[in-house]
Amino acid sequence: MHPALGNLEIICTISSYTQGASLPALASTCRAFEHPALNVLWRDLQSVGPLVRCLPSDLFSVDQGRMVLQKPLDGKMWDTLFKYTSRVHSITVSESGSRGDRALIELVTVLMLSCPSTPASLFPNLRKLAWRADGIAEFLRMVLVPSILVLDVQISSTSPAFLSVLSSLGTLCPHLQNMTVTVNLRRATDDLLHKISPFIAQPIPQLHHLHTLSVWDLGSQGIEHLMQLRALQSLSLNLKTSSAWDTKSPLQFPGFHDLKFLRLSTSTLQHASNFFSSLQVVRSKEIEVSFASRIARSSAGSTMLSEFFAILQEKCDNEKLEFFSLKGVSGLVLTAPSILTPLHACSNLTRLVIERVCDISMSDEELCQLVRAWPKLQVLKINCSVSLDTTTIPTFHGLIGLLRLCPALTSLALVIDATEVHGIDLKYPGGGSCNTQLKSLAFGNSPITSPVNVALIPQRPLSLPEAGRS
Repeated sequence: MHPALGNLEIICTISSYTQGASLPALASTCRAFEHPALNVLWRDLQSVGPLVRCLPSDLFSVDQGRMVLQKPLDGKMWDTLFKYTSRVHSITVSESGSRGDRALIELVTVLMLSCPSTPASLFPNLRKLAWRADGIAEFLRMVLVPSILVLDVQISSTSPAFLSVLSSLGTLCPHLQNMTVTVNLRRATDDLLHKISPFIAQPIPQLHHLHTLSVWDLGSQGIEHLMQLRALQSLSLNLKTSSAWDTKSPLQFPGFHDLKFLRLSTSTLQHASNFFSSLQVVRSKEIEVSFASRIARSSAGSTMLSEFFAILQEKCDNEKLEFFSLKGVSGLVLTAPSILTPLHACSNLTRLVIERVCDISMSDEELCQLVRAWPKLQVLKINCSVSLDTTTIPTFHGLIGLLRLCPALTSLALVIDATEVHGIDLKYPGGGSCNTQLKSLAFGNSPITSPVNVALIPQRPLSLPEAGRS
């Protein structure tokens, strides 16, 4: 044997690059490859089928079209099963679209029920579980072991047994760090989610290690539970099906004090405003808001936007906020840059993204005045596409001024009037100023008469040395 094959790190690397179909053969090559190859082969299970196929075929029979257990497993069979299950780090239980899939899950459930040890000893290294199956609460209960750190559950059943298992997550998986819970029901109404929510909300106070969570509106009690999680760093809340935010809440929640990232998905911008209004404070470095309905194309729509940004500035930690994103479905509302004035209080802002929300009508001077408060800005995406007939847009003069005011800018999306070059020295458009950071520049539906100027003008002020012309 080559001396290199005596190095465990090399053998593990070889195994990790071996295709799945070849891993069984690699494992049987020699003892040196057996454990590393089996570790890779069993690390991530995309179905429960291998748990059945690793056992003797005469252990099972077919009865009325279904596989059934013929006899109990003996000690040797359990040793074989433990040999493989102890290597499993993640399990994906897909939607049981066929009878065969469900039959395999039910068969594995029977095996686990007869296990002489606890399920935790059967899967001592299980770290991640992705659940897409319809029901089968018994199997779910047995694979929710204390070692799980990542859980992704798509609820397709509202059976009492299934929901009861989910309500025990706090004790079954006390070390959980990352959890995503969604509903895959054709009629995921507000009433139905209201029925499910208590079973999800109940275990949350016990998940002291949870730092990433994606879930829908769990009601007042559920939201209060979320606010008590001091380890929580990232929270994604889907409020689209909730009617609780049609009006401002009479309750005032303590808010979020330790978040790094908050994502909010709502049906309307007003729902987002009402949600933020219900909080005392939102101390988060990053806030992302998206809404699914159009804003009224009237002064009322512009007023709604102004009120939203005013509420955001009041509730968020102005010193802590570094990234804000607001995404809608259209930009039909015509507004002035003054709607973003409340964000001037956020002097540490590095990324600002406003997409498909409104058309901001502004001159060169107004653009420069808008960004002057954000000298650390790295990403700016506003007016990615506008209605040119009704919207005043800046020219290259405004673009050059923006680049001077935001020297750290790396990505910019902005509609400008690229036909206006009066007063610009095409050889030295920036007057010798330099911005070497810009990597991405998108002009959207900017009017253009000379593509050459569009290519050269943004490039030249970025490439000339600060010392001036040469």
